[in-house]
Amino acid sequence: MPAAPAPLQTPVPVEAVVIGRNEGARLRACLLSLQDQVARVIYVDSGSSDGSAALAEAMGATVIALDMAQPFTAARARNAGLAQVGAAFVQFVDGDCAVAPNWVATALAFATAQPDAVVICGRRRERFMQASVYNRLCDAEWDTPIGPARACGGDALMRVAALRAVGGYNDSLIAGEEPELCLRLSRQGGSVHRIEAEMTLHDAAMTRFSQWWKRSKRAGHAFAEGAALHGAGPERHWVAETRRALVWGIGIPVAALLLGLLHPIGFALLLAWPAQVMRLAPRMGMERAFFTVLGKLPEAQGVIGYWWGRLRRKRAGLIEYK
Repeated sequence: MPAAPAPLQTPVPVEAVVIGRNEGARLRACLLSLQDQVARVIYVDSGSSDGSAALAEAMGATVIALDMAQPFTAARARNAGLAQVGAAFVQFVDGDCAVAPNWVATALAFATAQPDAVVICGRRRERFMQASVYNRLCDAEWDTPIGPARACGGDALMRVAALRAVGGYNDSLIAGEEPELCLRLSRQGGSVHRIEAEMTLHDAAMTRFSQWWKRSKRAGHAFAEGAALHGAGPERHWVAETRRALVWGIGIPVAALLLGLLHPIGFALLLAWPAQVMRLAPRMGMERAFFTVLGKLPEAQGVIGYWWGRLRRKRAGLIEYK
């Protein structure tokens, strides 16, 4: 697919919705990066105790304080911001991200050239990629193929009318809300695109194994809930991802244990893990291949956690890694 067209000379009305909690200096950098790119910034604060709301207001943003007596989700925060948007386009940004110069104009130029494009995203990068292996894994995760896409992440430019036509984000989702939204938008004839342009710098601040484990567990929860919502549709939304988590994260270890109790050779089934790492390594590198396979353990934990909560009819709480 060709690179994104040159930015428009006459800006199309666009406002930004930034969500965050206790982002501190990262929020300041985020808001600064949006100056001169959008007509207005709407900041949705979810119970910060570090003065984030006051900072955003001092920097000219319209501030919305979420009622934290209600269960929090990022989807709910984005919907609260969306309700205040009066422009034709909205740029969603997480408060730990800084928007690349000229990104908004570049994305708007693409949207104008592609009238069916309802979601446009670009390259999200990790600001401190070399700080840890976990940050490097995040950076690789953001590097999705250029062209038509099935989903976006937390940062994206979207058409407001299309968003409102499908009811915005699903407030109840604690993870995976963007792919679920993109699925519903696609069903209404809209298209999602990743263009060849720098979009945001993200700060995962992920330096510990426990953080990576929680983030992977959250992904498993998202897979399971997404499959439960839309897995029966023609898209088979996240059915394969859920199945892989269960097979590699639970099926193989349990089968190896049971077979091993019958005969020690049964434990050889665990060799499927290193074999899978070696199979994936030529395509994604040894480091990423190792964590992709290992990640099936916390992903499976997230899948089981979702279904256990559903059976008990208990709403899942946030799975936060920082």
